[in-house]
Formats: sequence, C-alpha cells, structure tokens
Amino acid sequence: MNLPNTLTLLRIFFVPVLIVVLLTRSPNVDLWGLPIHYESWGVFVLLLAAATDWADGYFARRRSEVTTLGILLDPIADKLLISAAFISLVDMHLVPAWMVVIIIGREFTVLGLRNIASAEGFTIEASVLGKTKMVLQVCAVAVLIAGARHPSLKPLALFLLWLVVISALVSAAQYFHRFWGHVDDRIKQRRKLRMLEARKKTGDAVSL
Repeated sequence: MNLPNTLTLLRIFFVPVLIVVLLTRSPNVDLWGLPIHYESWGVFVLLLAAATDWADGYFARRRSEVTTLGILLDPIADKLLISAAFISLVDMHLVPAWMVVIIIGREFTVLGLRNIASAEGFTIEASVLGKTKMVLQVCAVAVLIAGARHPSLKPLALFLLWLVVISALVSAAQYFHRFWGHVDDRIKQRRKLRMLEARKKTGDAVSL
C-alpha cells in the first residue's frame, strides 16, 4: 500500500456514502444558521471522490509509485463511483434509465476490452476524449444532484448529460478501433510465425 492506492481505496469508500446520501435524502442540517440540504452533501462527496481520482494519478507519477494494484483498482473505482451515482439518480427520477444504460454499458465494455488487451500483452491507453468524458460525467452528476433543489439548473444538466452520452459512444468506438487494430496485428504475427515454423519443419523433412 502507498499513498496513491490509499486514495483509490478512499474513492471506493465514498461510493456507499454517496448512495446513502442520495437515496435517504439526508442529512439536512443547519450550520450556524445556514441550511445545508442533502443535495449539497451529495455534490460535496462526489467532488471529493473526483479529487482523489486526480490526486492518486498525480502522486503515483510524481513519486514513481505506479503499481499493479493501482492500475487494477483505479478504473474500477472510477466506474463504481459513476455507476453508483447514475443509478441513484435514476431512482430519484432525475435521469432517464436508457441514458444510464448506455453510459454504464460503455464503462464495462471498455473495462472488458482493457482486460482482454492486458491478457494479450498490450495496453490500450486512455484517449483524450475518454479523459474528457470522465470530467463531463462528474460535472453532469453534480449539476443533476444540485438540480433536484434548483430546477433552473435542469436545462444545463440535460445538456451535460447528452454530452456524456455522445462522448461515451464515440470514445467506446475509439477504444474498439484501437483494440481491433492491436488484435489484428497480433493475429497477423501469429500467422507469420506459424508459416515460418511450417516452412522450417518442411525444410527439415526434405533435408532428411
């Protein structure tokens, strides 16, 4: 365990906290005469979790503490956080379920492609659009949560949500294109090796 991995685990810990805040619609408290409703707590927890996402990557690179555990946990933590947030928003009737199906389906499809790529011995790097999508997701969820109390934010929330859906579909297509390109290259290499081995065996047989 190191600092980046601890921050990643902390982000996973924030997932049930966010779910409880959103689905129980509490706490609603007054601090020094200032009412703080559950929406504010929800946005705070979400942004705090998102901050750990930036911090763990920053410290891992700065301190040269990139580990296999961190590489495994980081995308899982991100997907758990986003999935939990969007599913909670569906239960709160703030997001259409079909949009959430596309967003979450994209997340786990890309995770599956990365796992297959890792098993094949290559890595699919995150695209610029993929990284931008994560920022859009956090912004969309934050505005959607705040919009539960402030209806004036709903048009902005819907706009951000559409951007998330579009970026999810386009970035998924990019990942699949890169994945297929790598797999196609590997298949061609294996065919060449088999042909060379077959020729070698044939040559050995003729020489005998």
